Amino acid sequence: MGVLPNTPMGTGADAGSAAPVPVPTRLLVHALVREDGTVDAGELYTVAGLLGMSDQQVRLCVKRLVAEGRFSHEGRGRKALLRTVADATGSLTPNLAYVRHAYRQDHGLAPWDGVWHLFAFAIPESSRTSRDALRDTLRHLGAAPVQSGLYVSANRIEELVEAQARHLGVAHALTCLTTTDLRIGGHEDPPALAAALWPLDDIAARHDRLAGFARACLDRLAQQDTLTGSEQLTMAVQLAAAFTHAMEPDPLLPPELLPQPWPGAHARRLTAACWTALTEADTHATTGAPVPRLFVQYEDLLASIPDRLT
Repeated sequence: MGVLPNTPMGTGADAGSAAPVPVPTRLLVHALVREDGTVDAGELYTVAGLLGMSDQQVRLCVKRLVAEGRFSHEGRGRKALLRTVADATGSLTPNLAYVRHAYRQDHGLAPWDGVWHLFAFAIPESSRTSRDALRDTLRHLGAAPVQSGLYVSANRIEELVEAQARHLGVAHALTCLTTTDLRIGGHEDPPALAAALWPLDDIAARHDRLAGFARACLDRLAQQDTLTGSEQLTMAVQLAAAFTHAMEPDPLLPPELLPQPWPGAHARRLTAACWTALTEADTHATTGAPVPRLFVQYEDLLASIPDRLT
């Protein structure tokens, strides 16, 4: 078994694009939590080694997680067992509704109605924490800043924004409106507005990187030599990290606003194919070993998306 992260899994001129997104040690521990809430230390150290992490790096991370009260620790070394004290799914967990919407957009099942959704707020400095939290929520939902206290989205997110404003106690300071006539800095053509408001080049580059890695994984899975369970799991963790890295900053703009062909659709199609191949090759299923929760979450995600969308 070789170290995977710094060795592109593809070949040829595009091999560099196949390099996976680095996986932090803490995120790896979260990703290996099994359905029973445990992490097998032997599996953790093996996968960490394939990712180029040292045993000392893993030990220090586990020590910090235990000190923070996130895990309990039983046993020593590679025979140890970690148990989750609280939910430890980590940030690799897919958002089912968000990803399903992305696939619907990719296949023209969620056409844009031409409506821009705007959100304005004026929250005083005395409520700065709430103001920052509302701003973060808008950005997380894909809204872009127009000017101070004014954000715009191409998607209908009012219900989510208003719920957060109520939770923060600032609903009285939030104004929501819609328009089909939006002009900003001389831009009024919808695709031009989208290009001016959102960092499309950066978002596209992330999807290109995801597509390159997913394609490299598919090529490797298609080879006759069967990957070990640890190698398959390492690939799954890297793929999940790359998928999260590409999707988190993606506002999921309607295809009508994006350059075509849009690399996000291509990357998501390859990712779905790669997860299907990993599921079919999964040695956990054949050996009866406990399955990491990450596998189950992505299997559930893909099962919820009609085959014609992937």
